[in-house]
Amino acid sequence: MIKFLDLKKINTDYETDFKDKIDQFLFSGHYIQGPFVTEFEKAFAHFCNTEYAIGTGNGLDAIRLIFEAYKLSGQLQTGDEIIVPANTYIASILGILHAGLKPVLVDPKLHTYNLDPLKVVEKITSKTKAILAVHLYGLVSDWDNLIKLANTHQLLLIEDAAQAHGALWKGSKTGNLGDAAAFSFYPTKNLGALGDAGLISTNSEELAKLIFALKNYGQIKKYVSQYKGINSRLDDLQAAFLKIKLDHLEKINHKRIMHAQLYHQNLKNPAIKLPVFYNDGRHVYHQYTIRTKKRNQLKAYLASQGIETLIHYPTPPHRQPALKGLVKENFPITDKICNEILSLPIHEKLSEQEIYYIIEKLNRF
Repeated sequence: MIKFLDLKKINTDYETDFKDKIDQFLFSGHYIQGPFVTEFEKAFAHFCNTEYAIGTGNGLDAIRLIFEAYKLSGQLQTGDEIIVPANTYIASILGILHAGLKPVLVDPKLHTYNLDPLKVVEKITSKTKAILAVHLYGLVSDWDNLIKLANTHQLLLIEDAAQAHGALWKGSKTGNLGDAAAFSFYPTKNLGALGDAGLISTNSEELAKLIFALKNYGQIKKYVSQYKGINSRLDDLQAAFLKIKLDHLEKINHKRIMHAQLYHQNLKNPAIKLPVFYNDGRHVYHQYTIRTKKRNQLKAYLASQGIETLIHYPTPPHRQPALKGLVKENFPITDKICNEILSLPIHEKLSEQEIYYIIEKLNRF
């Protein structure tokens, strides 16, 4: 059986280093907002080439905290509209809602799965104040055109980079493309923790200070809460694990890219649409997501051949019970994508032999 993702196999490589960090952690006597968090924040800021990196409890909180901080700074107000892709994971939209803002869903481009700037223009109103661009599956959004839109309409441009650790646009890494960026380090990510974890990157000193306070009960110093904050602190032990794995992230991404190239070069089934990539960017393939009108049949066929696949995502946000009544429009491209997509195994511990086996079965379908 070829697993879609084998976290045990992935993390076994770091077992000795993990155990060393656990020993250091246990004997440090400092378990919340300690040196491991500071070390990882500095390392990730350096990785993204940003001035600031602020650890959070998870990726959803990272999105929410960015918007909450912009509200405190006066750049956003309750009820402002935030444009977001209709086919993203629901966390992107929940982060907007939890900050008291209004998500405005926009259909993506069919071939990239990311925001379509032409459709974004149609949704901009006097209440639109920001764009939350999701780099879905590891591919950077159409950044040049989104920047032009943001500048023309004086909008904040925020990255949801939860699936795009180390992805590039014209030489710049995600996390350093917009006004701020939210990352998730959920265990399945290219850079995955051993539990929940997230981070915000930005070059704004004012925003960073507000987020540092907001994530820790709104405290500007111990026991002095200036703002109505939340508890969303990156766990020290997870930060220690993430620092170890961050040192290997370029190698991890390179292996995923090599696997994707094998798929690109050898998949020849005309019924299957392959993911696209930009020549002036770097896709890091958090998912290798194909598309076919016979998705359910293909998924069942691959399972019968010992190949595990997943759907990212089978139910779009506008059809989720939690958002019933909030979104009243139809999103035909999003619905088409959700009915046709299928994610293939792509993680760094796959062998070339396994990739070629998957390709052989796909070409025979």
